[in-house]
Amino acid sequence: MAGGSSIDVLGQFELHPVLGGLGDALRFSQSPLYMIVAVCLVLAFLYFGMRPAAVVPGRFQAAAEVCYEFIRNMAVDTIGPEGAAFFPFIFTLFFFILAGNYLGLLPFSFTFTSHIAVTLALAVMVFLLTVIVSLKVQGFRFFAHFMPAGASMALAPLLIPIEILSFLSRPVSLSIRLFANMVAGHVMFEIFASFVIMLAGFGVVGDVFAIGPIVINMALVALELLVGVLQAYVFAILTCIYLREAVAH
Repeated sequence: MAGGSSIDVLGQFELHPVLGGLGDALRFSQSPLYMIVAVCLVLAFLYFGMRPAAVVPGRFQAAAEVCYEFIRNMAVDTIGPEGAAFFPFIFTLFFFILAGNYLGLLPFSFTFTSHIAVTLALAVMVFLLTVIVSLKVQGFRFFAHFMPAGASMALAPLLIPIEILSFLSRPVSLSIRLFANMVAGHVMFEIFASFVIMLAGFGVVGDVFAIGPIVINMALVALELLVGVLQAYVFAILTCIYLREAVAH
């Protein structure tokens, strides 16, 4: 309790219509709004970063070029030469998730990557792409992956369902990993912030003890900055690994 009212740590994840009556009519919540903001920020970063096209790049252009080279090298090194074809998709996926993770750290903002519907949609998109690429490149040989090489055919009734279940669990693990990390971080923010509010009601002594939760929240911000980029990287590198398996003969 704080000031006679309870603190709802999960209330920050609730969706509410924005843009007034128009948002209510269109069911347009803060989640798609911040998705649009994330896309605009990434596009602005790339446009203004690459616009100078200087031989000796400035800081902004150098940052854009480093991001470009980092994702391209990751795609090509992980997938192989075919990775260049998937580079735009990997690049978009990485920076869309990264922008969503970091936007949620701003005051009064919203983390759309903390919603399982968003992360699952991204994971299913990756899953469907890998299946389509697998069928296009490997044809019916794709189904041979569900029977491990060298295994006895007598074990097929056991091994094939296990392999299929493992394959179908990919979008689930991808989506839950990102969703859970984002939710956990923001719940921790809210919990320690509520401690500060509660301790503030105990006068000078409470103010002194409130320093602890404030320091912890500052450390959590640094941790979330790291987790935000790590989760975007993990999502992108796993996508590269799945695409590598799809294009492998």
